[in-house]
Amino acid sequence: MQFTGVNLFDNVTFNINDRDRIGLVGKNGAGKSTLLKILCRQQEPETGTIVIASGQTVGYLPQEMVPDSIGTVIEETMTAFEQIDLLERQQEKLSAEVAERTDYESSDYERLLSRLNEVTEQIAMLGGGNRREKAEKVLLGLGFRHSDFERLVAEFSGGWQMRVELAKLLLKRPDFLLLDEPTNHLDIESIQWLENYLTTYLGGVVLVSHDRTFLDNITKRTIEITAGKIYDYKVPYSEYVIQMQERRASQMASLTNQQRQVAQIEAFIERFRYKATKSKQVQSRLKMLERMEEIKVDEVSTESIHFQFPPAPHSGKIVLEAVHLGKAYGDNQVFDNVDFLVTSGTKLAFVGRNGEGKSTLAKIIVGELNDYTGLFKLGHQVQIGYYAQNQAAMLDGEKTVFQTIDDAAVGDIRPKIRNILGSFLFDNDDIEKKVKVLSGGEKARLALAKLLLTPCNLLVLDEPTNHLDMDSKDILKNALLQYTGTLIVVSHDRDFLQGLTDELFEFRDGAVHEFKGDIFEFLEYRRLEHLKDLDKVKKQATVAASQTISQNKLNYQQSKEREREQRKLRGNVERIEKEISKLEEQIAAKEALLASGGSEVTNDPDFYAVYQQLKNSLEERMSAWEEATIALEEFNNG
Repeated sequence: MQFTGVNLFDNVTFNINDRDRIGLVGKNGAGKSTLLKILCRQQEPETGTIVIASGQTVGYLPQEMVPDSIGTVIEETMTAFEQIDLLERQQEKLSAEVAERTDYESSDYERLLSRLNEVTEQIAMLGGGNRREKAEKVLLGLGFRHSDFERLVAEFSGGWQMRVELAKLLLKRPDFLLLDEPTNHLDIESIQWLENYLTTYLGGVVLVSHDRTFLDNITKRTIEITAGKIYDYKVPYSEYVIQMQERRASQMASLTNQQRQVAQIEAFIERFRYKATKSKQVQSRLKMLERMEEIKVDEVSTESIHFQFPPAPHSGKIVLEAVHLGKAYGDNQVFDNVDFLVTSGTKLAFVGRNGEGKSTLAKIIVGELNDYTGLFKLGHQVQIGYYAQNQAAMLDGEKTVFQTIDDAAVGDIRPKIRNILGSFLFDNDDIEKKVKVLSGGEKARLALAKLLLTPCNLLVLDEPTNHLDMDSKDILKNALLQYTGTLIVVSHDRDFLQGLTDELFEFRDGAVHEFKGDIFEFLEYRRLEHLKDLDKVKKQATVAASQTISQNKLNYQQSKEREREQRKLRGNVERIEKEISKLEEQIAAKEALLASGGSEVTNDPDFYAVYQQLKNSLEERMSAWEEATIALEEFNNG
């Protein structure tokens, strides 16, 4: 796949290869989403060309869309296989026609066989077998429960409907996946599942994401769009940041050197402009200045910009208290019998699957919901600042950016409004824009800027990083790190949470579990919890052995046990690979017979049934190989 264009991108050219994992980065408005739309042909470039190899398919997930399904979750997801259904009907029709024909030597018969072979290969390539099982596996990975499968899609929120669209796209298995902010509607568990899925995906993947951890775990290449140009780095995001900073430092050095050179030339011209003996040298230097191409630095770094919260007003030691707290929506008991005590200065994260009650508890805390059971109360003199998931949509679209902040600013902070807006990446031209013309990311930044002007001693932020670019998230995180009040943040962004909070509430199965520690410590704990069955076996062996052997021998036995498990997993991968190899040989033999059009094909009524069964078996074994390979990799990394 190749793209060349101008305007947002000036004379840019790059290739996307079959197994590439590319992170597409750049500031909001740089053209990332536009480029994805051009690549999937939803938008045409004004000039330039896109070249997609014959037969290759492209799948695209936009940031936002309005699904219009009237079916259930599983019915809508199964529509991903519509192309396979169509091909199978063609296959049945072609097979019936082949069986009726007797002109085995004719060119028409040869073309018919060729078309049948082509359709059969397409079905195998798209993964024709076990469709329901595949659909359920992807839906479960993206956070749905078995009980959700028969519910209507329309019953779910927009974020969950986007998950259905993502599931359909993954099941279609296009040659190239273009994903625009796919983690915006996912919780941490679903993000981790998607990471594993995309890592082993057989096609190319291009991601737009502001989630550093997500990008680092998937991508091997980073394409930056900046100032109408692209820079292609053959490294994941974190390494790209280092190389990008080195590149810009080199640009600055080159610019400084050029400015020094220009000053020397201009000084020479000025000194000898009116001396006839130096006229040739003066003219030469004038031409040198004309030919000199000005060196430009792509962007001005915002790393030195910081924003500090107003000092948090004093509050009592106890900020929040709950006893046997419960909340239900009709028959759906979101959580029950929740007890907690939050003290002043705590930095707390709410994590867990979507729909488990994180936003619900946040709304109870800020007073938006009061029809709960049990006891909940705020501490003495608690003043709340709240950022809801839809906070950006609540802004007055007719006000300008400046008016929005000016109306909320009080006291000594009012003269600093322009600086504050600058820290949220609004320049002098932006501040006079009306809110209704801002992008989603700009509205989110403005809503945060407005919120952070209000003095409070309890901040409750529900998914504050959605639609924020890397720079904006860094500014927000830095401000929160310096915040002296109590913080509660609902977020699925692991990089944003790392080092920001020191305690977590995990929402799971109708309960709230308290965890002391950082987000990555929690994820490691949950990973170990998933492996508890294996741990039980190891612990039983440890208890039995500890009565008679030394610690060194115990370590040796544990090492041997791990080696045996590793050999078992590796042996499973090798066994499946041999089965795949054998199936491929059998399929190749069948295809050779198809190509020859011999009597072995026409005289065998079961030929095509056996051939299709081999194809289905190969597809099933390929899926088994992917699962076995992932299991081995996870064991080795553990």
